[in-house]
Amino acid sequence: MADNTKSTSTSKTTSKAWDASRIPDLSGRTAVVTGANSGIGLTAAAALARAGAHVVLAVRDLERGRAAAATVTGSTEVRRLDLADLSSVREFADAWQGRPVDLLINNAGVMMLPEQRTADGFEMQFGTNHLGHFALTNLLLPYVTDRVVTLASGAHRLFDARIRFEDLDFTSGYNPNRAYAQSKLANLLFTLELQRRLAQAGSPVRALAAHPGYAATNLQSHAGNPVMRGFMKIGNRFFAQDDKAGALPTLYAATQDLPGASYVGPDGRGEMRGGPTLVGRSAAASDPDVARRLWTVSEELTGVSKPLVAGERVAAQR
Repeated sequence: MADNTKSTSTSKTTSKAWDASRIPDLSGRTAVVTGANSGIGLTAAAALARAGAHVVLAVRDLERGRAAAATVTGSTEVRRLDLADLSSVREFADAWQGRPVDLLINNAGVMMLPEQRTADGFEMQFGTNHLGHFALTNLLLPYVTDRVVTLASGAHRLFDARIRFEDLDFTSGYNPNRAYAQSKLANLLFTLELQRRLAQAGSPVRALAAHPGYAATNLQSHAGNPVMRGFMKIGNRFFAQDDKAGALPTLYAATQDLPGASYVGPDGRGEMRGGPTLVGRSAAASDPDVARRLWTVSEELTGVSKPLVAGERVAAQR
């Protein structure tokens, strides 16, 4: 078992040859993948299922989720989850009974949207990418036995990214790029604080983060600025990795023996493409005081504030 308290290394230590064929046997294990009806989420779900895991596709649209599951070889099921609606998050968690969650992969996300609000009134990108996954993770944590992997982004370094505690919802001067960068910075700070709390509790569960580099998925098609969508369409066609390569950091973080709080991304120039490896993060994403403050604020906003005991429901059933 890896040392949960070990800090993330920035050295390029992994083999460029690592791919999904090197995932270990996952027979008897269960993985929950949010946003698994397309793109990196579906690719990761399919790879985990091929390795023997039972994969739960947690999706907003059940019809699309079932169509996606039909393309996967292996054991799957589809459950509804809308991360932009905390009542849906609670329903998903309340319905979870019996089966452990060996791997929770917080993959779903929205990117650079026109100004919108979640069902609970939060800015859509912060509410979906961070608060929804914050609530889901904490509500499912009693069932989690191995690790939580949260999808971040290199955008956490861009657009003067910071946690705007004075205006988390961008009610004054909304900017889709800065709102997205804040949400991705929040993903990394969440991972940092979750790992600290797990280690403090003596839990073997690990929290890790991953980013796909520049991967061609349908995420970019929802950007609010038509000029930005045009640039992304060109980039997707000529410069981006495909979703199979983009899913490798997630799969590496989910299946390899890495320290808690590790951050995995591509090993190529600018972390845009390449094989999965440990990568660094910005100073803002490494600030433990901001991470703790964000955790407290997230508890207040979501109303999810439970004692942190990972795997307690599973242990009680054995």
